Amino acid sequence: MSVKPLTLALWIALLAGCGSSGGGEQQTPVTPAPPASDALDQSTVAVTTPESGLAEGWAEGGVFIEIYVRGYQDSDGDGIGDLNGLTSRLDYLADLGVEGIWLMPITASQDHDHGYAVTDYRSIEADYGTNADFEAFLAAAHERGIGVIMDYVVNHSARQNPLFIDAAANLADKRDWYIWSANNPGWTNWDGNPSWHANNGEYFYGVFWNQMPDFNLLNPDVIDYHHNGMRYWLNKGVDGFRFDAVGQLVENGADAYESQPENQEILFAIQQLVTQDYDNRYMVCEEPADPVTAASNSSCGSAFAFGFNDYVRASVKSGRVSSQLRQVLTSYPLQRMGVMLGNHDAFAGVRLMDDFNGDLNQYRLAAATQMTMPGQPFIYYGEEIGMNHSNGNSGDWALRAPMSWSSSNSDGFSTATPFRAYAANRNSHNVAAQQADSGSLLNYYKSLIAARKANPALRHGDLNLLRSDTVLAFSRSYQGEQMVVVLNYANSSQTSDLSLSSGAGTLQPLTGFGSSNVAVTADGSCSLTLAGAEVQIYRFVAAG
Repeated sequence: MSVKPLTLALWIALLAGCGSSGGGEQQTPVTPAPPASDALDQSTVAVTTPESGLAEGWAEGGVFIEIYVRGYQDSDGDGIGDLNGLTSRLDYLADLGVEGIWLMPITASQDHDHGYAVTDYRSIEADYGTNADFEAFLAAAHERGIGVIMDYVVNHSARQNPLFIDAAANLADKRDWYIWSANNPGWTNWDGNPSWHANNGEYFYGVFWNQMPDFNLLNPDVIDYHHNGMRYWLNKGVDGFRFDAVGQLVENGADAYESQPENQEILFAIQQLVTQDYDNRYMVCEEPADPVTAASNSSCGSAFAFGFNDYVRASVKSGRVSSQLRQVLTSYPLQRMGVMLGNHDAFAGVRLMDDFNGDLNQYRLAAATQMTMPGQPFIYYGEEIGMNHSNGNSGDWALRAPMSWSSSNSDGFSTATPFRAYAANRNSHNVAAQQADSGSLLNYYKSLIAARKANPALRHGDLNLLRSDTVLAFSRSYQGEQMVVVLNYANSSQTSDLSLSSGAGTLQPLTGFGSSNVAVTADGSCSLTLAGAEVQIYRFVAAG
């Protein structure tokens, strides 16, 4: 058994006792330092249900945008994005047509950057503003019909979190809030990096980083702490959460640290809290190793459709629908999933503009594939303008450049030197330039989102695959409405003979997504010709 290190307060007390003179003088008692975690709000939070004013079921089939607050808009000239800056850009987001915002972590953090090393689950990162700034942002988003979900990190905290500081010192009953070993078990994670980290002669478990120790989520006190933290934000009017790294919640050995069965029980209890104790809330989980299980009703109930992002990118670049993408489209419960092409993590892919080497035809095909799918499409900020990597950076940092609002600093992200280099293509791919160009990528995204919102079958309908080779064709049906989507992944012209289950009628193209009506015979047959990389979207109108 390892020897626990003495705390500073205990050393002081011992030294005070040893320093008494033989004359029997009265020694002033030393008051031990209070537990560090006493500085945190750990109070029990009861459920209240503030009304957001959002439409019932606002998240179902709605388009979300993931926003990195540090990189979105600086309002006070310090080169760092903040909540007031984000609030000032809400009209842009409303005009884009999104109905949900996913905020990367905005709580106080040790890293002061990505935010996933949380030091206080109930306070706002100082660089971003105050609780009042957040409440003002939330109200302004709701006024525009936009819901807001927060990133919440259940799996781990920061090493500098007072909860861990007390656990490391064996204070305030926090010891069992984290995972300890007297000796190094020697486990490594998926990258081959160590999962156990030395701390004063013993070891703690932290699968991601030695500055992010994992919570012991088999301890009910830890679960209660997080449940109260979630209620704290839900009571403020937050519309739900994106839960980080839910595959790593419980570990059962060196080769059993991911997607363990205990995770589902933990997540189901969270699902009940978020969606049953509160009205009109939405949650989505990150579980790359097993997204289908995470999306089941016995677990998260909603999860990102990992695999979709990689297979769409690969299919578009190859000019042919891959067998992997076909499997995702036919086997994933997409109605309960978030569909994305990329996000803030490099493992999900580089920026689309970099991946497609500037090929806008491929970019538009990928965007159209995503925006016509069941589920909730998630755009990563800047994706709608073709923003690429942060100049001179790689890995995750390359994906988190300041938003390219303009080629000029005076009306761009910040008037100061930004915290990180701008996107390499900021001068050519920025909001100001694309707003003025009717044929821009930004306006293409607007048209796709508008089509989704105007046609319930595109938003809520099931998916029936009609063709999947050089052409991806499918129908979406909902409450008597049928839409037909045809995407030519090839560079050359393709003719598609499709068989619908509709009977006789006409396919009427949506504006910008086809040029003329297409007749459908009594047996549901129709024929369409598409130019290379063309996207066509039709509404079926029955004969008579």
